[in-house]
Amino acid sequence: MREAWHDIIRTNEGRILIIGIIIALLGIMIMVMTAFWLPETSHMMGTMTFFNIVFGRAVSMSIGYAAGFSHSLVVSVNMWIETVLVLLFYPVFVFSMQKLVVFKGMKRFLDRTHAAAEKHYEKVHRYGIAGLFVFVWFPFWMTGPVVGSAIGYLLGFTAWLTLSVVLAGTLVAMAGWAYVMFDLQSRAADIGPWAPALVIGILILLALIGNWLHRQNKPGRRKQGRQK
Repeated sequence: MREAWHDIIRTNEGRILIIGIIIALLGIMIMVMTAFWLPETSHMMGTMTFFNIVFGRAVSMSIGYAAGFSHSLVVSVNMWIETVLVLLFYPVFVFSMQKLVVFKGMKRFLDRTHAAAEKHYEKVHRYGIAGLFVFVWFPFWMTGPVVGSAIGYLLGFTAWLTLSVVLAGTLVAMAGWAYVMFDLQSRAADIGPWAPALVIGILILLALIGNWLHRQNKPGRRKQGRQK
């Protein structure tokens, strides 16, 4: 077993996994160290991390701007989160597809991501690298860096090409979201102190609705509905 893992780690995907773990640990260390001098900043970093993973970057960035933090913190934290997610997910997805390692605890998530990647495969395949970049950039449900990295693998792109395109698209998308969310929260703050919280609540509700609609559109769900 140890020899098998040693062989896996020596692959490009294994190296990517190690890089992802290192970047994740560095970010956590920075968060912990910041807590000693700037506890509010550290708390917001943790809050944005949680809400990005659970509800997406729009909610996470909106919370950061509503709290009065600058682009430098909000964008860098969210870019770190999504970079780590891609660097950890991509090798796990590849190992799963190649049957090198079985991740039982992640099976549902991997299957769901695979299904989303298959659904958008043809649209992205038509335009190649440009199609993958635009897919990651577009702010639609189940588009983004994680699903984009899975599509890159299905397209047969090399690991480093896939990650380069996906992370470049993510950076451009992040800049767009930063502009929109900052402007939205600035306008909300002019309305009243309650308005920024309302914007966040609406974004969370939209994320939940999007997730629910995606689950309802699963092939298995549609088939069961027809049988009834």
